[in-house]
Amino acid sequence: MSEARAQGPLRRAARRVGIRLLSALPALFGVLVFTFILMRVLPGDPAVFFAAGAAGGQAEIEMVRQQMGLDRPLPEQLLRYLWDVARGELGMSMTTGQPVRTDLLERLPASLELTFAALLLALGLALPLGVLAALRPGSPVDHLVRFLCTLGVCVPTFVSGLLLVYVFYYLLAWAPDPTGRLDVFAATPPGITGFLLVDFALVRDWEGWRAAAAQIVLPASTMALFVLAPLARMTRASMLAVLGSEFIRTARSLGLSGRRVVLVYALRNALIPVLTISGIVFSTMLGANVLVEKVFSWPGVASYALDALLASDYAPVQGFVLLMAAIFVAVNLLVDLLYGVADPRASVA
Repeated sequence: MSEARAQGPLRRAARRVGIRLLSALPALFGVLVFTFILMRVLPGDPAVFFAAGAAGGQAEIEMVRQQMGLDRPLPEQLLRYLWDVARGELGMSMTTGQPVRTDLLERLPASLELTFAALLLALGLALPLGVLAALRPGSPVDHLVRFLCTLGVCVPTFVSGLLLVYVFYYLLAWAPDPTGRLDVFAATPPGITGFLLVDFALVRDWEGWRAAAAQIVLPASTMALFVLAPLARMTRASMLAVLGSEFIRTARSLGLSGRRVVLVYALRNALIPVLTISGIVFSTMLGANVLVEKVFSWPGVASYALDALLASDYAPVQGFVLLMAAIFVAVNLLVDLLYGVADPRASVA
């Protein structure tokens, strides 16, 4: 009887998750169609671009256009593309000569690892800064936190990235050569997960782990500085609202220590809005870190999509946009599930 009662909430949660996933299908379909049409109306003919490498005349251009399916009517191209996506096929990249799905799977771990590291670093800075600013509103600490947040937003990522490279690599020589995920002389670990830090740890190669960690510090710091502002501001605003609530005054009147009130009661209740903005920030970082990947020669999906866009290579760009939309849906669903951990009263809607 107790086992059946335990399975009831799990089934309801699974059903709600399924409903959320089904409700996301129209949005994903709209992303597919919009991206497909947008790529066709942008200036540039990919057949001309790729035929130029073979000193292409009109015959070579027409042959490339037939290979890419661009000689067919636009509605037929769209239907073929939707059918391929339904079968899990994202097309071939004319730039790399590989299936787009293979390219994305090879490069996605690099982007995810960089984004996770940057988000953890940003949260590690934003949470204490936001709490300190909320505990002393209007103080010099509060103004300093606001200044740091404003500075992080105003400075573009490629500028802050180049400044970090100039200071820590060129002037101080503390950082390694910012050219990729691993030093050219270091041995790569077995491809277990695709995350170098995880793979090095799994095989207990701590020297390689330190090398990979050194490579990711500067690009992760660059991205963390850019997203520090919304996380710190949300933490500050949420903490101010919670600290002025009724149950916090009750906890203080009962003689509980200030540290316990702040860390156990106030911070836990203030984490729900921070959790929401963290999911949005993560999805934004994953798709918008193209400048960071270019500055640090990071082999991620964003730089891959940019190279394809400059070459008018349709399939990789369409695959990248679809991947980002799917990740955005998954992250939002994960944030909803984590609500139940931060606040048991919350449930998946």
